Amino acid sequence: MSEYIFKLPDLGEGTVESEIGEWHVKVGDLVEEEDIVGTMMTDKAAIELSSPVTGTVTKLAGVPGDMIAVGAPLITFTTDAAASVSAEDEAPVAVAAAKSPKAAPKPAAAKEAPTPADTGSRVMTSPAIRRRAKESGVDLAKVPGRGPNGRITREDFDGFLEQQGDALQSPSRTVATRETKEVKVIGLRRMIAERMTQATQEIPHFTYVEEIDITELEALRKHLNASDRRKERLTLLPFLSRALIRALHEFPQCNATYDKERNVIIQHGPVHLGVATQTPDGLKVPVVKNAEQLSLDELAAAIRKVSAAARDNTIRRDELSGSTITITSLGKLGGIVTTPVINMPEVGIIGVNRAIEKPVVINGQIAVRLTMNLSSSFDHRFVDGYDAAEMVQSIRGMLEHPATIFMST
Repeated sequence: MSEYIFKLPDLGEGTVESEIGEWHVKVGDLVEEEDIVGTMMTDKAAIELSSPVTGTVTKLAGVPGDMIAVGAPLITFTTDAAASVSAEDEAPVAVAAAKSPKAAPKPAAAKEAPTPADTGSRVMTSPAIRRRAKESGVDLAKVPGRGPNGRITREDFDGFLEQQGDALQSPSRTVATRETKEVKVIGLRRMIAERMTQATQEIPHFTYVEEIDITELEALRKHLNASDRRKERLTLLPFLSRALIRALHEFPQCNATYDKERNVIIQHGPVHLGVATQTPDGLKVPVVKNAEQLSLDELAAAIRKVSAAARDNTIRRDELSGSTITITSLGKLGGIVTTPVINMPEVGIIGVNRAIEKPVVINGQIAVRLTMNLSSSFDHRFVDGYDAAEMVQSIRGMLEHPATIFMST
């Protein structure tokens, strides 16, 4: 018997330390080579690590939420090897980001592994789906995976739950006293908490709310969706995005980011559109790069693509950074008014509220119209209230007269 020390490898992008997200093993477990042993969290991704050896776990470096420096001992094994070695004595350990499908597998590369409920087969899926499966009591080995190489996607898992019936998600219909428990704030939730705190502490927000009559826009949307040639239905979001992009051409101070270290405002030429997306792991902001170059259908497809990738953890790291302005929407739960928090280092965010029918007065006559509020926040250090109001009014004019969205400048 000998001791093998697996040290935290370099996870890329200049990472000097990483947070323990989740252990898939415990002290005393017998682990096969290439089995998943844990998930480490960086600012951009959850990265699954696989064991470089076959052996028994004798020591773990910490608990979820602890920070581990690159090169520090992560897991200690006892093995049948003839001499004591460490991960640094072997070839460089490779890892694969659960959110980055392009990472190349190596001898100790990250691979998907079953949850405790699995039956021994190696199941490919994301950490978020593993957690949902564990909470729902679902054996992932029984879930058909239709993704690349049989990977279980969010749609696969949701479909399986629907087939099994509500009993899998809610075993009992009776109201029972829930167990009181403490939940450690780690991983993405910790980063969200830190960034929201920083944004509200450093940015003097002001929110401007405007009601918009989208009756004509909705009629256009329905007309376009009725086409037999259309493969994907359009939502209101790509129309709003097109209007925002056009408005930013007139108000470049809103398509900007603040470099705090250099005390410089960068007014961007391209519009890299952030799309706030709720995922099983928490709020993420995937980015549609160079959105101003896309047609309505291309923009709609790009928004769908990055949002879906953010939800199922297949999004690339570069698609989660670099936004110059963000759109956030709660869809049908959008309420009447919201106060969106700016996505640092941006200086503005456009919030979409729920669309409702209401009576309005038009030319002295009462008519039922479809209306929607935009609740937009700006960084008052760099965007004056008058300019922000003018930009929102410009968006309003285009949405109320949707033909102008497509007119050349």
